[in-house]
Amino acid sequence: MLIISVMLFSALCSRAYNNEFKLADAKVSSGKLLECDNFPTKLVSERNVYVWLPDGYSDNKKYSVVYMHDGQMLFDASKTWNHQEWGVDETVSSLISSGKINDCIVVGIWNISDKRMDDYFPQKVLKYMDSDDYNEFSNGLRTIDFDADKYLKFIVTELKPYIDSHFSTYQDREHTFLMGSSMGGLISLYGVCEYPNVFGGAACLSMHTLMVTQKLSNERNTKIAAVAFCQYLKENLPKVNSSHIYIDYGDQTLDSRYAPYQQRVDEVLRNAGWKVPYWTTNFYPGMSHCENDWARRLFVPFMFLLGK
Repeated sequence: MLIISVMLFSALCSRAYNNEFKLADAKVSSGKLLECDNFPTKLVSERNVYVWLPDGYSDNKKYSVVYMHDGQMLFDASKTWNHQEWGVDETVSSLISSGKINDCIVVGIWNISDKRMDDYFPQKVLKYMDSDDYNEFSNGLRTIDFDADKYLKFIVTELKPYIDSHFSTYQDREHTFLMGSSMGGLISLYGVCEYPNVFGGAACLSMHTLMVTQKLSNERNTKIAAVAFCQYLKENLPKVNSSHIYIDYGDQTLDSRYAPYQQRVDEVLRNAGWKVPYWTTNFYPGMSHCENDWARRLFVPFMFLLGK
């Protein structure tokens, strides 16, 4: 059985290598951006993956790794659907060159638009709803395949081993992080809860504490989701102050609805004993739910996770 598993993993790695991480079409202002088309996986739908390497990247030293969701939105606004980007290369290059954070590479995992909710919704939260709440909440979710556990397993058992074997990385939890926004924020926090021995921290920008699609976005369903999510966190957060958890939100557009639900999450963390420098929730007045605003404050979570 072990031999078969090794052979299957080797075949996956060989196929990914044959696809190769080539120079990406997307442009960056610093560092080097590589791209693998349709990274092979047995767990979820294949998708493109970026790897951003900072200027001066060398096999002679080790790098922390930040796995970021919605990878196609991170680097080049001319390639994105809304002509906005996170500006990862500019921000991270500046932080590294100024000595404010430890050396790192960024792995940008593309989403698949019609499967984004499938992959990012923390599916085990559903188990924390009673039967009546679950039936009410799930009524509008019949078209969703809850694949978050498979998506995280893809990162942990397929993507991370490949990255660690082909790039000069630290492989331990203290140097491995998740980061995302909105639903990408939820899956980042969920990932730290599900794999505390793999990921040493998560940054969750504009974390979508409403947890629901626009179709389900009413007060009753958001309350059902919030209560269940908080119960999940109470029982599944990593050991207190053993990881780094960064959460933030604004007060414009979709973020304007987050405050009361984020306060519930904060209460769970606070009551469990989480505190700075292991956890922070930051509020940004005037900022909205968009890449431009996430880019404006991106230096904060990178310094929280990787600061010297």
